[in-house]
Amino acid sequence: MSQAPVIRVEDLYLSFGGIQALSGVSTRLLEGEVFAVIGPNGAGKTCLLNCISRFYTPQEGEIFFGDREITRFPTHAITRLGIARTFQNIELFKGMTVLDNIKLGRHAFLKSGIFSDILYFGKARREELALRKEIEETIIDLLEIESIRKKIVGTLPYGLQKRVELARALAMKPKVLLLDEPMAGMNLEETEDMARFILNVNRMWRVSVVLVEHDMGVVMDISDRVCVLEFGRKIAEGAPSEIQEDPQVIRAYLGEDPMARTRL
Repeated sequence: MSQAPVIRVEDLYLSFGGIQALSGVSTRLLEGEVFAVIGPNGAGKTCLLNCISRFYTPQEGEIFFGDREITRFPTHAITRLGIARTFQNIELFKGMTVLDNIKLGRHAFLKSGIFSDILYFGKARREELALRKEIEETIIDLLEIESIRKKIVGTLPYGLQKRVELARALAMKPKVLLLDEPMAGMNLEETEDMARFILNVNRMWRVSVVLVEHDMGVVMDISDRVCVLEFGRKIAEGAPSEIQEDPQVIRAYLGEDPMARTRL
């Protein structure tokens, strides 16, 4: 694995009124790794993702994508750079089909003009057909959702909706994937499937992954490195084995009980 950082966060500060969400957080995502961010509720995990994806603008600090400083880029520019994300709460169009939801992840990148889009001929039609073929042969196959591709999203179980949201993010052809609690609300089988899909995306597609997740068993099993936040501050960072034995992490998050190290 290359050790070049694909994302660098330098001394980030973010506050809302009198609440300090992030206090001097610095970290990095290395190219090709699965990097987990953990911590108690309110630790600042989602705030960190929101700063990277430009939903929030930090008061201080810098964010780099490769050598480019992106701290104040608009959100759509972040997407075009190759940073995609999923959300804690599913953000899908519930009245549309699975396939149409996934295709929306790529439409911002299509190059046909407005008139050909309206009339649906020429370049627009060719791009649409190529996009559909690519989605059906790669993303739908990878995430094992062929049987539901024509179903209305709102009729699907929660676990499958989470899988569709991941598919839509993959349709953006990301270099970096930001996953905000992708296993939340899932049963054991669904959790195991999602962990497998994340590893496949990381290894087969060579997508670098930032994973915010409460399931410590998943985090320790699939992550290359782990960053621990507490009250908006970074208290530890390292390999999963190091994090499990770190006294500050055990005190602040995992608990003194060894059995607590695999649950929240």
